[in-house]
Amino acid sequence: MANELGLDILGTSFTIAADEDEAYLQKVLAQYRKAVENTQAISGINDPLNVAILTGFLLCDEINKMKRQMEEASVAVQNENGEAEKRTLNMIANLDQMLKTFGNE
Repeated sequence: MANELGLDILGTSFTIAADEDEAYLQKVLAQYRKAVENTQAISGINDPLNVAILTGFLLCDEINKMKRQMEEASVAVQNENGEAEKRTLNMIANLDQMLKTFGNE
């Protein structure tokens, strides 16, 4: 069931329909409003269209930076897992060698 959300931002009003619940939609709207306010504060731009475009660009930039951080973190975890696996295999090999040397009791 689609929920409707009335948007009134940057001098423009309209309604959207989405399959998300109203609380989620309100949260997203609040985040966007804050992003718009931040864009206006850092850029000094007041034209609504320019603010909306720059806000969209900055949000895409932030998403891509977060994706890159997640990918880097994933690689780091894989590297750590690989190192742990190497150490575990090394310990197993050492134990096997000790068992061969001292007998399997």
